[in-house]
Amino acid sequence: VKDGDDVVILTDILGDEDHSGDMDFKVAGTREGITALQMDIKILELSKDIMEKALEQARTGRLVILDKMLEAISHPREKISPHAPAITTIKINPDKIRDIIGPGGKIIRSIQSETNTRIEIDDSGVVKIAAMSKEDGQAALALISNITMEPEIGAIYEGTVVKIMDFGAFVQIMPGTDGLVHISQLSNHRVTRVSDVVKEGDVIKVKVLEISKDGKIRLSHKAVLEEANVPA
Repeated sequence: VKDGDDVVILTDILGDEDHSGDMDFKVAGTREGITALQMDIKILELSKDIMEKALEQARTGRLVILDKMLEAISHPREKISPHAPAITTIKINPDKIRDIIGPGGKIIRSIQSETNTRIEIDDSGVVKIAAMSKEDGQAALALISNITMEPEIGAIYEGTVVKIMDFGAFVQIMPGTDGLVHISQLSNHRVTRVSDVVKEGDVIKVKVLEISKDGKIRLSHKAVLEEANVPA
């Protein structure tokens, strides 16, 4: 607070002091030095002498606070309490954002309600999950991972037959993701009719053979049978 040539520097100011003062100077740091500064100033000039005094007074206050902190805990905890709030950050394909949000926000609201979390998603695909416990955060992460998971060539998935055609069967291998098992890939023996081998609702294991540029997935049940050495 400056009054003519008289200057008083206050430490740990209150709201009224902040409002009435000519400068509000926030200083953060460690024993080794300052890590951050923030200043609000209402006067036109500030001398070097005042700055030096303010910084030294801030240093004294900071060291007192650090001493008190060390009395409470001398080193970082090796493990975070399972009851401590936790924030998990993951990166997803931005094309999957709408799948997490759902129509009118239905899916993301359901995930938040079911897991007692708060979820934020930005346009780049960064997802932040804030939870009051580790378990809640992991539950929300698992649900989001199931929605955003993308198929990999060569991987084997357990899927559900969702549609039968003359030329093959469409199998859903993850939420919102179907692939085609051509009739020639339905078994390790010759198949005349698709319905002789599978029907809608059947759960079968399939291997991802190919993913085209436009996202079409070619699957094979035959490859799974051959890898398991199932007789034809």
